[in-house]
Amino acid sequence: MKKTLLLLFIGCFTWAVNAQSKSTGTVALGSSMSAEIELDNGTSTATLTLTGPSDRWIALQFGSFSSGQGMASGQDVVYYNGSTLVDARMNGIGSTPTTDTNNWTVTSNTVSSSVRTIVATRSFNTGDANDFTFSYSDSSLDFAYAYGGSSSYSLAYHGSRGYSLNASFTLGLEEFQAASIKVYPNPAAKSFSVESAIPINEVKMYDVNGKLVMVKKSDVLSNVDISSLDRGVYFLELASDLGTLYRKLIKE
Repeated sequence: MKKTLLLLFIGCFTWAVNAQSKSTGTVALGSSMSAEIELDNGTSTATLTLTGPSDRWIALQFGSFSSGQGMASGQDVVYYNGSTLVDARMNGIGSTPTTDTNNWTVTSNTVSSSVRTIVATRSFNTGDANDFTFSYSDSSLDFAYAYGGSSSYSLAYHGSRGYSLNASFTLGLEEFQAASIKVYPNPAAKSFSVESAIPINEVKMYDVNGKLVMVKKSDVLSNVDISSLDRGVYFLELASDLGTLYRKLIKE
């Protein structure tokens, strides 16, 4: 059990330090579509989750642009044509987008209650001049959308369209590393406190044998009394709405 807990701690710590991702979250695009872009800095991969009516074409333009540039020439766009997600670039208002090299890999395409959900991935930088280049340092992303006015996968004048500009990226739990979740003092003789950039719901404390020695709720994470505990190494399990992280505490 002791070895298992130690390996668990090491694995969780490594995951927290190395894995970095952030997402726009689900952005509502009118009443019938939504989009989310997640950026994985570790793999330099962007993941798109796109939803819309299942019986017609749906299109999403993404990048950096202003209102009124929804079909501006050169803008990157993807659209579903009934069989695949097409990678294309805009040619101006009223003109059909030009298909280019498809650098998106569709990992899921499902329909439920007349709503299609497409999940696809591609590299931040595909090397294709027609593709928007994602950067993990970007703080926001612009979306423009459209979908067919009738049950058809043939591109035509849209039934609805619009924008969602400056969709902010939000850091995932992986971004909150040791500097953002502080356990101090460490080592500690009589008490410790937890300071976190994200809300912590509960802290569980284990000894090196995996025995649970303490549970504290979010309202008592300052000056937590450990004076009665034996000296040694302990592990803190910090639970939040985003997930769980582990920290090591040395009791003097």
